[in-house]
Amino acid sequence: MVSRDETLEGVWSIQELIKEPLTSVPQRYIQQRQHQPTPFSDATSGHALPTINMKNLIHGEDKELELEKLNSACKDWGFFQLVEHGISPLVLETLKEEVEGFFRLPLEEKMKYKVRPGDVEGYGTVIRSEDQKLDWGDRLFMKINPLDMRKPYLLPQLPSSLRSILELYIEELQSLGMMLVGLVGKAIKMEKREWEVFEDGIQNVRMTYYPPCPEPELVMGLTAHSDAAGITILNQMNGVNGLQVKKDGIWIPVNVISEAFVVNIGDILEIMSNGAYKSVEHRAIVNSEKERISIAMFFLPRFQSEIGPAISLTNLENPPLFKRIGVEKYVKDYFAHKLDGKSYLEHMKITHEKVTKAFI
Repeated sequence: MVSRDETLEGVWSIQELIKEPLTSVPQRYIQQRQHQPTPFSDATSGHALPTINMKNLIHGEDKELELEKLNSACKDWGFFQLVEHGISPLVLETLKEEVEGFFRLPLEEKMKYKVRPGDVEGYGTVIRSEDQKLDWGDRLFMKINPLDMRKPYLLPQLPSSLRSILELYIEELQSLGMMLVGLVGKAIKMEKREWEVFEDGIQNVRMTYYPPCPEPELVMGLTAHSDAAGITILNQMNGVNGLQVKKDGIWIPVNVISEAFVVNIGDILEIMSNGAYKSVEHRAIVNSEKERISIAMFFLPRFQSEIGPAISLTNLENPPLFKRIGVEKYVKDYFAHKLDGKSYLEHMKITHEKVTKAFI
């Protein structure tokens, strides 16, 4: 039996926290003012993410036009919705039911997958300090590729029906993700050998359950951040919105098209594109009535590879703006930081003096 104290100190399961009606949000979850929802004016409420049609990108008569739309979306927004992506509605519906089922399991069952000391993988919140503000969401985070990086007590031990559909979904998303990375590389005119570092690269999955909150304006479902990955593919599974994207200093709510994926550029592609494509801060808010469930898959280069501005995209007029770094060190350093906007990407930038000297 898991005690309430162990739950709150080690896992911080919000589903357990709200089993008894709350009259107020615990102080540990109340976020600072800058992380509270931004009021939306009529001018911002009309914004919509660009929509990219995967079928048109691959087979359409206007492939070049769709590729230019992709290029513009990556430059102007760093986010887009992907439709006609080829993942069947049956797979998506079955996955939704199984993920919902996982989060409905008794806490004792989910604790089999809990985050272990010094690790970031598993069920629960990674707690780095006593004064850390916590997100209003329960999550299961796992490395799923390469296969030898999988923790034997995580995905291989999940309930069999969830494991089966998750394996199928991962396989289909791997194929989709690699096609997207190639198309993004083509859109920005990066040499093929440079984006091939993503083939059989690091891939992570995060399943997140955002319970309703009695005072949603005081909490954040997911703290504002940019992703460490090259690209992220988000599947908002149960039709409840909550994702917000920061554009021109304003938080814009994303109304996700039914069965569309939301794709975003991560820090690694901002580095590789030498700043032409931007990784954009985003966050998740919650509401007082409905739960929100999502699954995100993150695509990074191979563990043994190195990242830096693509040589094919840099020259005297466009010198490298970011340092080169091994992926292993990059990942280790990123996860050592707390989520805080784009702070880690700032750490990767070359100072003005070094930029000037790079081509002297």
